[in-house]
Amino acid sequence: MTIFESDVLEDRRRRAAEAFGNQAPTVLIGAGEPISIPGGLDQTYPFTAHPEYYWLTGSQRSGGVLAYSQEAGWTHFVRPVTPTERLWEGNPDAPEGEDVAGLSEWLKRCEGAKTAVLGSPIPGVERDDELATDMRVRLDAVRRRKDSAEVELLGRAVKATAAGFAKAREVIQPGISERQIQIELEAEMFRQGADAVGFGTIVGVGSNAAVLHFEPGDRIVKSDDLVLIDAGGAISGYTADVTRTYPAEDRFTPKQQDIYDLVLAAESEGISKCCVGTEWHDVHRAAASILAQGLRDFGILKGEIDGLLDSGAIALFFPHGIGHMTGLGVRDVGGHTQGRGEVRSCCGVRVRIDFPLGENFLMTVEPGIYFVPAILDDPAKRDRFRESVAWESLDAWRSVGGVRIEDNVLITSSGPRVITAEIPK
Repeated sequence: MTIFESDVLEDRRRRAAEAFGNQAPTVLIGAGEPISIPGGLDQTYPFTAHPEYYWLTGSQRSGGVLAYSQEAGWTHFVRPVTPTERLWEGNPDAPEGEDVAGLSEWLKRCEGAKTAVLGSPIPGVERDDELATDMRVRLDAVRRRKDSAEVELLGRAVKATAAGFAKAREVIQPGISERQIQIELEAEMFRQGADAVGFGTIVGVGSNAAVLHFEPGDRIVKSDDLVLIDAGGAISGYTADVTRTYPAEDRFTPKQQDIYDLVLAAESEGISKCCVGTEWHDVHRAAASILAQGLRDFGILKGEIDGLLDSGAIALFFPHGIGHMTGLGVRDVGGHTQGRGEVRSCCGVRVRIDFPLGENFLMTVEPGIYFVPAILDDPAKRDRFRESVAWESLDAWRSVGGVRIEDNVLITSSGPRVITAEIPK
């Protein structure tokens, strides 16, 4: 059984073959193999097929290979279900296809042709890394555009995620721990249809909210704390990725409210720029400009806005990119336009995405302001930005910790569509 209807998979394979071109090599896409748990005897970590394989087959079964040649087209080689599996696992799902034992014979018929291996490595098959990189770039360009089947799954994942955030907001109060909030949020997502979390749930209370990927622990919420939650429910590998920042009680403190309103304005500006043809770096700069202006108004930053962006001074408080692609996994595809460097900086940070937005791309937009001691107490940074930061004013703001607000935005020909808009901010 596969997640996607046959016509969906046929269309994806057709578009992939077109992208590979008229001089395409033989292409093999491996599902991968389970990884053993150290000291676990026959136990393995939960298996997830490589996204390139899963996107083209709809199968999460290990050991498979999807093969393509211009002469034969697509052939799916699968690992047959064994009696041992039926004994221990019941009746595992296995997609239709040829026995993977026949792959070597299939390759003999392609002898002499160049071979690109995508997905996970395939035992016994030599890899041409340069050729594989070229084919992966072509496949990535196809995968970036979400089809209707993907959007439908993402809509269901968002519904489950929205329920989880509603439950989290309900339980947040002084006396509850980060870990308890995580448990309530995740349990509600599962109750509402999620079959996994898309990534490790982040719950940061007070100063912990300034740790970008904070793992929830025993810290207890106090009355003047804020609570930052970054989480996403997943369905069949497709995940939402949402961040909200809440007060411990009914309202933020005045300084928390100032920072929250500023981050919300930056998010709104970033979302408004999410249009077909817009460079992703321009989205980041637009949001960073709003943040720099606000921090200057608060007396934290000093100088011209362009100078605060170009020097990287804004990155003292906004130290990450504006967002990334999401969907099939929390970091879906990404990359950069061919001919550009691997990573270009923008406003003092390395931005994960470096290409113009296309129709049906799904992006996160997630600006934030953080007061991170490791950054703000660094003597080298204090010296470098001595003219750009009112260092003496920071103590009044440090207790805020951090604020991030994140939504998932589908790029359409008529403008940005926020698919997570139902989650209150």
